[in-house]
Amino acid sequence: MDQFESLNHTKWDCKYHVVFIPKYRRRTLYGDLKRHLGPVFRQLAEQRESRVEEGHLMPDHVHMLLSIPPKYAVSQVVGYIKGKSAIHLARVYGERKRGFVGQSFWARGYFVSTVGRDETVIREYILYPGIIFDFLKVWKRWESKVSRAALCVV
Repeated sequence: MDQFESLNHTKWDCKYHVVFIPKYRRRTLYGDLKRHLGPVFRQLAEQRESRVEEGHLMPDHVHMLLSIPPKYAVSQVVGYIKGKSAIHLARVYGERKRGFVGQSFWARGYFVSTVGRDETVIREYILYPGIIFDFLKVWKRWESKVSRAALCVV
């Protein structure tokens, strides 16, 4: 959390919670396709000097925690990941499946939120999306880290 990345003249820690869906919110992200997409997303993010910190593929949407350097816009990286992964899926799976949408696999938009200091909450939400976990427990753990950091500063 407090480890910063660096560029030539910049120290940075820019993390984003990104969610996007397949076109028409089809429930197509399962089985072999689900196992295949994780490494594809990680490889595509690395090509934009970004990193997938956490990720979870649900049957009808994707959650990712992305670390993106400040020299790239979030829309640039997310657009690249969605576009190239759609092309890749069309080449690998397009001929096998009937009704496969192809190169327009993903819907146009996406959701993005900056992570900031609540990274643990976002990580747990991405890792355990189907389980309702105790937000107070996570919040108290986060709050104690912040109060300890404040004590060290004073």
